[in-house]
Amino acid sequence: MTSADPDDDDLGFSYRVRKDGSVEISHHGRLASTLRGEDAAELLSELEGSGDPEAQQLMARITGNYKRGNERLAGQHPRNRG
Repeated sequence: MTSADPDDDDLGFSYRVRKDGSVEISHHGRLASTLRGEDAAELLSELEGSGDPEAQQLMARITGNYKRGNERLAGQHPRNRG
């Protein structure tokens, strides 16, 4: 997927590695998730080999904070109607 505006790739995620090796993922400055142990090490290795747009998508998937593309269809589902 390409976009005309490079800022569209910035989803507002950032991360910080703590002294104990855990990784804190923030979304627009608020803590979204903390990874420890193997999960933290795996994330760091994946972030190391990716560009910023890929890193943003990776952090979005890890935190579960991403659009799945089915939001409109969900509103039409029988259990979600009035």
